[in-house]
Amino acid sequence: MSLFADLGMRYPIIQAPMAGVQNAELAMAVTGAGALGSLPAAMLGTAELRKALEQLAASGPGPFNINFFCHRQREPDPAEEHRWQQALAPFYAEFGVSTDAVSNGPSRAPFNAEHAAILAEFNPAVASFGLPAPELLARVKATGAKVFASATTVAEAKWLARHGADAIIAQGLEAGGHRGHFLNQDLSLQQGTFTLLPQIVAAVDLPIIAAGGIVDGKGIKAALALGASAVQMGTAFLCCHEATTSPLHRAALLGAHGRHTALTNLFSGRPARGIVNRLMRELGPLSALPPDFPHASGALAPLRAAAEKMGKSSFSPLWAGQNVSGCRSLAAAELISAWVAEADLA
Repeated sequence: MSLFADLGMRYPIIQAPMAGVQNAELAMAVTGAGALGSLPAAMLGTAELRKALEQLAASGPGPFNINFFCHRQREPDPAEEHRWQQALAPFYAEFGVSTDAVSNGPSRAPFNAEHAAILAEFNPAVASFGLPAPELLARVKATGAKVFASATTVAEAKWLARHGADAIIAQGLEAGGHRGHFLNQDLSLQQGTFTLLPQIVAAVDLPIIAAGGIVDGKGIKAALALGASAVQMGTAFLCCHEATTSPLHRAALLGAHGRHTALTNLFSGRPARGIVNRLMRELGPLSALPPDFPHASGALAPLRAAAEKMGKSSFSPLWAGQNVSGCRSLAAAELISAWVAEADLA
């Protein structure tokens, strides 16, 4: 049997973990439909994470993927913070935002010993990250969880295979949200999904999951034909009923502007793909202005809140992949059923 059949998946479809636009409800709906639901955990406090895992455990025996970040988190740099707030000062003035409202606390926590202890309580089928430190990885593997890790280049895929990954997510440049790159920050090294995928399949003897630009059954079928064992889809779930995607974000996805995306580091300090909005246009999508990941979001939070209160998404991270054509206002199970039929997976 394949790794994915062993996990209890009926279909080789993984819902991408999407912090900020989903909770346990989407993961439960996806797993209930025979795919693999994912829970993004990096932005959850300990109590929130435990509550979400309790919800998943109570929903039935289906498999779930719990996702974390594995970044090296620096302490906030006052000079970087000041530079960033100065760059945002004209926007603060326009929207009546005080710098007193700015929080310098990190918005995402890297995987740590406390996370590992919580995973040991719940024994999820899959844990996904870049890859944590060896001692933390050993603790995860001791729970019986399979470890999925993201690669944006062939070199990263080979590194992950040598260091304990059970399956590799080949993340193409067109994928929405944050990049999984870790060996080299040069974005020019990254490729589109359907050029990266066959090269990783040829280079690594592990199950490979294709991610980026896949939004329907035709895309699933193409990825499987190129050697993927499964696909990971995020953008196509953003407008489904169970997602917590905001009305402003949904409107952007379904409108004409949704087709214009770019990689930007403005919202978190690390490159991620989203729909181009005012902040990206006026400061440039990739800039030396934001502080190191994940500290950029603190100075933006009150500005984002003020603009959203006025019905504007000018300063909101509108994460999306390059292909938003699959975004549909349906239940997750209906989407998966349509993809299964279109890809002849039944």
